Amino acid sequence: MGDRRRRRRPAAVLAAAGLAFGTAACGSGAGSAGDDPNTLEVWTRSNPDSAATYDRVFAAFTKKTGIKVDYQPVINFDQQLQARASTKDLPDVMINDTALMGSYQSQGLLKPIDPASITGHDQITAKSWASTVGLDGKHYGIPYSRQAQTLMIRKDWLKKLGLQAPRTWQQMLDVAKAFATRDPDGDGKADTYGIVAPGSAMNGYAAWWGSSFLWQGGAQIIKSDGKGGYRPAMDSAAAIRTVTWLKDNLFCGAKGVLQPGAVSAVTGTATNFQDGNAGMYMTGPYNIATYDTTPGKDKYEVVPAPAGPAGSDVLADGENVYFGARTGKTEQEQALAAFLVSPEGQRIAMTSVDGHQPVVRIPTNSTLDAAKVRDDPRWSVVQKAYEDSSEQFPNAPDFAPIKQDTADSLNALFTYCGSDVRSGLKELNETLAGDLKDQDLLK
Repeated sequence: MGDRRRRRRPAAVLAAAGLAFGTAACGSGAGSAGDDPNTLEVWTRSNPDSAATYDRVFAAFTKKTGIKVDYQPVINFDQQLQARASTKDLPDVMINDTALMGSYQSQGLLKPIDPASITGHDQITAKSWASTVGLDGKHYGIPYSRQAQTLMIRKDWLKKLGLQAPRTWQQMLDVAKAFATRDPDGDGKADTYGIVAPGSAMNGYAAWWGSSFLWQGGAQIIKSDGKGGYRPAMDSAAAIRTVTWLKDNLFCGAKGVLQPGAVSAVTGTATNFQDGNAGMYMTGPYNIATYDTTPGKDKYEVVPAPAGPAGSDVLADGENVYFGARTGKTEQEQALAAFLVSPEGQRIAMTSVDGHQPVVRIPTNSTLDAAKVRDDPRWSVVQKAYEDSSEQFPNAPDFAPIKQDTADSLNALFTYCGSDVRSGLKELNETLAGDLKDQDLLK
């Protein structure tokens, strides 16, 4: 089964690549920066809401430096990037997820970066810089924004039921059962749920959401040998205990502990917290602005993740600034990166204007405090989670197939309550070994 799952991927990748390579370059302005040394073509993976914030950031940069920005917000980022790569005409600068660095670097799409060449590099912590190091020991990104998962919880429901925000897995389970059975919204109907979980295998969501629990349980997906090699680790006793706990208590536990359809839910459909019929959601801070509108700022709070047997570590991720592997414009690219990580650039990107979504959550510039910039103490919970108890997916390997295979396995175990966790994770471990071997990383 593990081998069959892996064999399907190359065909799917080739099909996607064929589609991408046959696609025209993104947007009418694609490549319009051309060889003009005073214009940078910059891509971000953004919807119109966050693109409006980037517009303000780049306008401030141009006003300050005179360097123009041909800005293109791209939704189908990877597909369009492959299309441009096929023409050997990459964007000058890209801002995208930290976890994509290994994939981009392995394809030769990125320039290596000397941190010392970026003005203000010393205001970025060593922890953030460490997440930009490739397999060859070189840096391939500049840390731009970071975030860590926290627990969003209905404080009005807690008050009504005489409960406290949970600090442990067991307390979280107890609160979830109370939310599901004790009518916290007072409508006299059994229509509330304890926890929201995007448990679908699609786009790796089950692994994305489940990773915090794996770390809190003392498990890891893959482990580094410290010498550039990795080995799979999902057959460990800690992984078996953690996945068994999740399956037995959440996905296959008491009715109402999770929202209906959790095993097929992605983040775009797991809206029960926002809709007002679920009481807890372990998620990223980008949802704070949305939840302040519905269910309402006065109805929920942001608290640290409940601790498992090994602690309260949570998934941290974010975005890096990448330089496309094309010659020329290095000084201009460095100038833009320096502005993006400067206190001025980060403040603009952290500020919402006309309701548009900020694009920097936790600043990578260590002179800034997220709670003070936003005048919102809830962000101190998020920043502390990132600084004190967060882990990231390994960024040096191409982690995309590893995350997807993990999500496929977890979703299957959570979907079929009679499944055997030990054998399922043993099979996953074999699949992950194949993924690592494909990248010449298995040690």
